[in-house]
Amino acid sequence: MNLEKAAATVVVVGSINMDLVAHASRLPAPGETLIGEAFAGTPGGKGGNQAVAASRLGADVALVGRVGLRQHGHELLAALEQEHVSTDAIHRDDAAWPGVAVIMVARDGGENAIVVVPGSNADLTPADVEAAARQIQSARVVVAQLEVPVPAIQRAFELARQAGVTTVLNAAPAQSLPPALLALTDWLVVNETEAAQLCGDALDAAARVDELTLAREAARHLRTLGPRHVLVTLGGQGAWLLGDEHPQGHHLRATRVDAIDTVGAGDTLVGGLAVGLAEGLEPLQAASLGQSAAALAVSRSGVQQAMPYRSELPALADSMTPA
Repeated sequence: MNLEKAAATVVVVGSINMDLVAHASRLPAPGETLIGEAFAGTPGGKGGNQAVAASRLGADVALVGRVGLRQHGHELLAALEQEHVSTDAIHRDDAAWPGVAVIMVARDGGENAIVVVPGSNADLTPADVEAAARQIQSARVVVAQLEVPVPAIQRAFELARQAGVTTVLNAAPAQSLPPALLALTDWLVVNETEAAQLCGDALDAAARVDELTLAREAARHLRTLGPRHVLVTLGGQGAWLLGDEHPQGHHLRATRVDAIDTVGAGDTLVGGLAVGLAEGLEPLQAASLGQSAAALAVSRSGVQQAMPYRSELPALADSMTPA
């Protein structure tokens, strides 16, 4: 795989949060109080995370969103700018609180539990997106998640489709999606839990016997809803890709790493996928770039600070052989 940096323009439409992260030996049971081992407040939000991941991997990135300036807003904007993410299309709201994510991370295995309070992210409107039409329509890839309102995402994808720009929807957190949005989606990216939620009763018990079977059957169903490509991520089991170039599906195996912190792994993968697509890589190569970046990120603590730079990836990416 050629990992030389090429010109890439990625626009991310999404959330900007302050992540409040508590580390403990394990996740607490319902009603249980644990004594934690460490705490940090760091910039996050799926939109911010994916923008930083794409920027570190070599893309020219702009973020479209809203940020409340009470408490952490200025800090969040400064952090994005330090990562060379353009904040010109981010609307500032002096009266609003920014989004906040409360995250618990277990020391053993890096598993996590997250509660997100949307704050100003919930106020993003189609009109806000319209104001960023020039950035969206001059991009190569537009990426969105579901931590901002669906009407804003749909308007961004409409603008992208008009200009022939590739769209990537990371349908997380999972929710019911309008058919019109799925019809505007070139790439749908979900993990196995999100895939099962989106499919609902379309998946019978036989499709849920193991992760790979679920991914294969879910991808087949989800692709009938409009997306040209469906990528179902499976953590340590890799990912399943179904699309125009791989109509029978393809299993991309994961690189084995010692996971320290899995928070942000999916966002890192999506950011890498977007960069690969913007650079014109073939679907398998673009997905593998995302996998490579995510594998390195989970071997480190933190979210955005754990995301790799492009120069760190060649040895890891070259060792991957999709199967």
